[in-house]
Amino acid sequence: MYTDLKDQLAAELAEIETAGLYKHERHIDSPQSARIKAGPLGGAAEDVVNFCANNYLGLADDPRIVAAAKQALDERGFGMASVRFICGAQDLHFALERKVSEFLGTEDTILFSSCFDANGGVFESLFGAQDAIISDALNHASIIDGIRLSKAARFRYANRDLADLEVQLQAAAQLNDGAGARRTIIVTDGVFSMDGYLAPLEGICDLAERYGALVMVDDSHAVGFMGETGAGTPEHAGVSERVDIYTGTFGKALGGASGGYVSARAEIVAMLRQKARPYLFSNSLAPSIVAATLTALDLVKDSGELRERLFSNAGYFRSRMEQEGFDLLEGEHAIVPVMFGDAVVASKIAAQMLERGVFVTAFSFPVVPKETARIRVQLSAAHTREDIDAAVEAFVASRAAVLG
Repeated sequence: MYTDLKDQLAAELAEIETAGLYKHERHIDSPQSARIKAGPLGGAAEDVVNFCANNYLGLADDPRIVAAAKQALDERGFGMASVRFICGAQDLHFALERKVSEFLGTEDTILFSSCFDANGGVFESLFGAQDAIISDALNHASIIDGIRLSKAARFRYANRDLADLEVQLQAAAQLNDGAGARRTIIVTDGVFSMDGYLAPLEGICDLAERYGALVMVDDSHAVGFMGETGAGTPEHAGVSERVDIYTGTFGKALGGASGGYVSARAEIVAMLRQKARPYLFSNSLAPSIVAATLTALDLVKDSGELRERLFSNAGYFRSRMEQEGFDLLEGEHAIVPVMFGDAVVASKIAAQMLERGVFVTAFSFPVVPKETARIRVQLSAAHTREDIDAAVEAFVASRAAVLG
């Protein structure tokens, strides 16, 4: 039987490669940072400037975070070897939940092994056949997969389109023979990671209040550096107290390791502890990650200079690239998509840039819509102006090499 499957898979993989959609992985032979040693699989690693990590504040190799992880390994062991409700929680886990709640201004927090699992645990636990889930069309795959696990009615609105969102809210109000959904929730990314666009949270909250809906924000690409204190897009938009459910990750700006959370109203978190399957049936976060994340949150409290440098770097990169005639999506985030349209062109330019010492990644269908292939550049507070200049020069030279 496998002979047939092998041939089928080989043919499909060849089609993906021909279309320029094959995802070639690289190996990194150094800590994650603004400058790393990286190369193609099977090839030697070279010193490169890194513009494709989610290391927004440059904390992934911060010695204070590394020291906290080392200390936890010595004092708390390597892993928990259990799920939370059996014997998988140390005082560190409860301390991290309290600290996240304090940071975001929420009532309670529950930890997950990843934000993917956090999003996978919310919907089935809270929403059933009498309920409605209204989701932005460009929400993260984890939200989409989490919604699929629920028996609730599903509605989708065009990306950041408040008029279409209201149409879907009106449709949800007709469920249950016109009585309306028992529970309705609007779900959105805080930042749409392929575009760098911010969700219109003030307008979303206005509509939610008008129609009696809850609001959930996945803030993975904003927590730690968006907003006055780094508490994310709800703080940036001035709607922190109007958001009912926050989900996010520790794997990006907050140290870059792993782990996720749901931070929400107390009763919501209590129900997730009872019913969320990724929480009930996954091992607890390793103590070293928990301890290091506690330190990362302490560092974020004093990270105003890092946040300022991050957005200064993003503005400088945008200005330089626009001067060179590149097509950029507009935005205020540290994600800056450089648009090429054609998947093969974007892939070839990314490969050329790696040869020139700049590590970027091309994105194409199905990660983004067809004919919108791009290289997503992610700035970090750890980048220098020299790093950014090197990236711009590599873009210019690679464009000339590929397009003539």
